[in-house]
Amino acid sequence: MTKQFGGSFSRRGPDLITEELVAVLSGSASFEFKPLFDVIYENLRARKSASGGEEMLRLRAYEKLQSLVNQGMVKKTITKAGKHYKGLASLSTLLPAAPALVPVTI
Repeated sequence: MTKQFGGSFSRRGPDLITEELVAVLSGSASFEFKPLFDVIYENLRARKSASGGEEMLRLRAYEKLQSLVNQGMVKKTITKAGKHYKGLASLSTLLPAAPALVPVTI
């Protein structure tokens, strides 16, 4: 006899690390991972969303960055100076859409 667990309800919130990666990489600059992480970490701290420790966030950010590279949304360039990451045009599909403002008439 198998026991089934209830439902498919998930309490996972939005993926803030991917949001920040997309926001930073959607610009025209390219980054090495350390300066990129520094920007992301400061943005998350400003949003009070940097929980779990800096090293854990670094690992999660690197994993998500590599996922974006594998999906073809971020270009990874390897040189003698290091690895540089630059967002491509397809990255803009991950940006959250701004809610439409409806004018209020009184």
